[in-house]
Amino acid sequence: MRWTVVPSPVGDLTVARTDAGIAGLWFADHRGGPGETLTDRDDAAFDDVREQLGEYFAGRRTRFDLPLAPRGDAFARRVWDALTRIPCGATSTYGDIARALGGVGYSQAVGVANGRNPISIVVPCHRVVGHDGALVGYAGGLWRKRFLLDLETPDAEGAGRLF
Repeated sequence: MRWTVVPSPVGDLTVARTDAGIAGLWFADHRGGPGETLTDRDDAAFDDVREQLGEYFAGRRTRFDLPLAPRGDAFARRVWDALTRIPCGATSTYGDIARALGGVGYSQAVGVANGRNPISIVVPCHRVVGHDGALVGYAGGLWRKRFLLDLETPDAEGAGRLF
């Protein structure tokens, strides 16, 4: 797996890709980081990622257009796909995603899959909040979750946000 490091306002991001697409994006102190040793550093293979992350952090990009290749079971991949449909500047709850996938009884499984999302920021697990709108769990730390949500807030009112 090829990888590089991309500097960002939330610290250095390690990005890994296979021939199929982006397989991981982790913070420097990411809880659960890469599940394997990354050995083939290839800084030249990530210009698209650098460009899109730069546009995102500058407030000029609300959706990423990168090929994705996360590793996970079928349910986790369904959850990660659902995360990509949460609009920039909005939030959703674990229960909302569970209902969309077949039933509120899936809420805990959604939480587990969300926590195992290997492609932070691009697959926006930071947009998922607790049922009461509270910021809960984020492998990159709650300060980063708050930073990303604030970056995405469309206006001072926080339109589309649950909190």
